Amino acid sequence: MLNWNLLLNEGRRKDRLKTKDISATANGRFEIERDYDRILFSAPTRRLADKTQVFPLDKNDSVRTRLTHSHEVATLARSIGLRLVYENIALFKSAKSAEFLQRSIPALLAAIGLVHDLGNPPFGHQGEYAIRNWFKKHEDEVFSGDSEAARDFLNFDGNAQTVRLVTKLQILNDQFGLNLTYATIAALIKYPVSTKSIHTDRWKKQGFFKSEEKIVDEVWGETGLSEGVRHPLTYIMEACDDIAYSVLDAEDTVKKGLASYYDLIRYLEKNCVDDEVAISVIASARAHSTEFEKGSLSPQELNDCSMQMFRVHAITAMVQAVVEKFSMVADSFLVGDQIYKGVMSVSKAAKFCSVLKNFDMAYGFKHKSVLELELRGNNYIEETMDMLWVGVHGRLNKKFKSETPFGKYVYSRISESYRRIFDDPKNDLSVGYKEAQLLADAISGMTDSYLVALHAELKPLYDRHCA
Repeated sequence: MLNWNLLLNEGRRKDRLKTKDISATANGRFEIERDYDRILFSAPTRRLADKTQVFPLDKNDSVRTRLTHSHEVATLARSIGLRLVYENIALFKSAKSAEFLQRSIPALLAAIGLVHDLGNPPFGHQGEYAIRNWFKKHEDEVFSGDSEAARDFLNFDGNAQTVRLVTKLQILNDQFGLNLTYATIAALIKYPVSTKSIHTDRWKKQGFFKSEEKIVDEVWGETGLSEGVRHPLTYIMEACDDIAYSVLDAEDTVKKGLASYYDLIRYLEKNCVDDEVAISVIASARAHSTEFEKGSLSPQELNDCSMQMFRVHAITAMVQAVVEKFSMVADSFLVGDQIYKGVMSVSKAAKFCSVLKNFDMAYGFKHKSVLELELRGNNYIEETMDMLWVGVHGRLNKKFKSETPFGKYVYSRISESYRRIFDDPKNDLSVGYKEAQLLADAISGMTDSYLVALHAELKPLYDRHCA
């Protein structure tokens, strides 16, 4: 039986394993409130500004990057948290004071919304695919038959990289990463399983790597969770990601001129027949667009304004659906029940959300311009991994081409903090695992533009010295 006192544990790993710095002060903030600030001011968060949401390397400043997407998810999650703690605080029985709940739950939800894509590689989900594909093609060379070590990288996922980033890679002055609270770390683990427990009908992806397994076990122990049991607030963050993905990616698709507002409305009318949420949103949006048509707006302005009002009504309806459904099922989470496809999938907005995602896929993700850039991104990633591998493979034992001039140079281009963890004698993972992880760390930490620039810099040198 879970309880909110443990689920909202304000402790930090550093405080438990080391003497607490008595000069540190919360400055009137609860510990969980400090987590959002730590995430916001971290370098990986800033790098999200140059990482793909849907449209790679887009020149339109109005089109969302991974950073704007993350801020929007954080805002939606915080808003839902505020509604829950002010409208239905009884959901969080056995927890601390009302003030603690009303400040900490919205702050925690904002934090995990902001951090949820922090570990994603450049070029979005195509980047994850490219990394997995590279390891698949080089499995024998990298892992030498160690299938257990290979599993984490053949299933590489940005969610697991996020956990690694905030607990280990983002070094301040020790080995605790951002040293977030147990509550925040527990809630940002989207998939509460390792690769050994991935199941297509349950948790379909890994939530952490073997390298962070002990940290995750500690976090679960401090929050009352266990493998396969997700933190209840993670469901809210996931639902907000669904809202942002479905509604806001549709807005970007229209902003890019790949579809119009009227294309979207017709698509919904055709595919959401008799759906209560869709009918209500379409009616409200049409009322506004009809008013706009009476003005002197240009076709582009009419399209943009109509789409903005659609966004307002769609988000309002979907947030309401999530609040209602979470309020209904929150108690079941405390006894260990799981909704593997997420709260949105069992809410009254399920079909509306699903059809919007289909629209995004048909008009946005599958547009030839997007596919072309994704293909280029795939090539940049795989070829850059080829080049970095020269410096990584054999580095610990001074073997292979790692000692060549190119090997030494390309190794120097990897983040110093990543290399420090790789070289740490306390890192007792296999050599193959450590080499694979350094390579994945290096690539996933790059922005889209940096990857392209580094590829352009290294490729002529690689062709000359290693071809």
